[in-house]
Amino acid sequence: MAKKKEKLSLHPIMTFLILIAATIILSGILNLLDFVTEIYSINATTLDYSRMVFSVDSLLSIDGLKYIFSDTVSNFVGFAPLSTLIIVLIGIGVMEKSGFLKTVITCITKKMKKNTVTFLLVFGSIIASVFGDLSYIVMLPISALVFKYGKRNPLIGIVASFAGLTCGQGLSVIFTSVDSSLLSLSLVSARVIDVGYRIASISGVFIMLVAVLVLAGVLTSLTEKYIAPKFGKYEMEEEEEMEERPLNKDEKKGLILALAAASIYIIIFLYNIIPGLPFSGNLLDNSQILYVDKLFSYNSFFANGFVFIVTIFFAILGLFYGIGAKTIQNNKEFIDTLGHSLDGIGKTLILLFFASVFISLFRKTGIGSLIVGYLANIFKTINFQGLPLIIFLFLISSIATIILPSSIQKWTILSPIVIPVFMNAGITPEFAQIIFRFGESVTMGLTPLMAYFVVYLAFLNMNAKEGNTIGIWDAIRFQLPYSIVTFATLGIIIVLWYIIGIPLGINGITVL
Repeated sequence: MAKKKEKLSLHPIMTFLILIAATIILSGILNLLDFVTEIYSINATTLDYSRMVFSVDSLLSIDGLKYIFSDTVSNFVGFAPLSTLIIVLIGIGVMEKSGFLKTVITCITKKMKKNTVTFLLVFGSIIASVFGDLSYIVMLPISALVFKYGKRNPLIGIVASFAGLTCGQGLSVIFTSVDSSLLSLSLVSARVIDVGYRIASISGVFIMLVAVLVLAGVLTSLTEKYIAPKFGKYEMEEEEEMEERPLNKDEKKGLILALAAASIYIIIFLYNIIPGLPFSGNLLDNSQILYVDKLFSYNSFFANGFVFIVTIFFAILGLFYGIGAKTIQNNKEFIDTLGHSLDGIGKTLILLFFASVFISLFRKTGIGSLIVGYLANIFKTINFQGLPLIIFLFLISSIATIILPSSIQKWTILSPIVIPVFMNAGITPEFAQIIFRFGESVTMGLTPLMAYFVVYLAFLNMNAKEGNTIGIWDAIRFQLPYSIVTFATLGIIIVLWYIIGIPLGINGITVL
């Protein structure tokens, strides 16, 4: 991108300040005008409907102002990206400073074509999205390094990886805790129509697998043919220059030590998430029934400690490589590697602070739930059948995600209305949920209300040339082409699946 244009971009912190002010004023106006909507939720036990009313909490009121001044600090401290980013960057810093990442990435990619590297990066990002929030913290910096060590602009790697993570948000080949929660909501809504209805956890694996592979190819093509040329040729600085040579004896020793230590760590870790073996399953919540819930429930040691588990894994790889390659020769050098990725992180922390303020205030107003409630009620007034109904849900899900990124919150509002409408139209609840998830994937990367958008923005600015600023609207503009092609790709897959009537998953359930 042109350097002059980057300098003229509105600083992201200023944009967040404008968004904060706009949220406060809008909440006051909507509250004054008494904007309210109500939907019907379903009791999971009795299957009876009950009213759920959404209104707007004004931040211009006394209570609103008290919230702003009393909860801002606690909201920042509890802002998920803050702690996750700092902790994971410690492990990534050890891997980078020791030379482990440079060696591994160079060995893997040096004989690969650019398209292949990009495809693997995008495909890996789509698959990594099933690991939830952690995937953003891990994939974005590593993607930047993959492109940097490949002598390409690291910004391309960040943009492509974020596109893969967000556009793959709803493509769960692996059944996750979010899928479990969504499935439970779908099942409750379906039982209003058919009290004995059952939904299998693998009911959508076929369509998801096809969507992942096709979308990875489409996003790769878009990156190489349209996105990468717009960033221009990357001029590496002197300290970034890397000589191409075979691995020396110390580097090979370092890789062997790192892989051996990491293998032992992985074996111990895996043993502790396998139930039923002697002294095993220590990281699981054994009060749950489904294995995915044992892994990811709120009381699971695995879920609560996963970020730290991954950080230790990264640190082990970097430390043992450094010992073998002699890039870490004493405890002082090791301690220095721990803070490597945190050098100059002050501006990022400030950015995270203002993002946390904006997101917490917007959530407090309830504007997102109010709008999604309005969208949900439209389903009661339309008389669509077949493809028009399917396309309408796809569009509604895409729009709703911009102002309410949380999958569970949206589906809690939408499913009690959407699922019965689809079943009465002869379309299965499984397919309705898949359409909803595909719609989310289209716009997840376009909203600053998604908590990890600010992490994407931070890494863009950390890797921008000195003096350049990448603003929020620039970051969104980079993602817009990905959003458009994702809309077209997933939309075509949905339509073809409906027309042909292919089973959605292994249990043979079709869309009808």
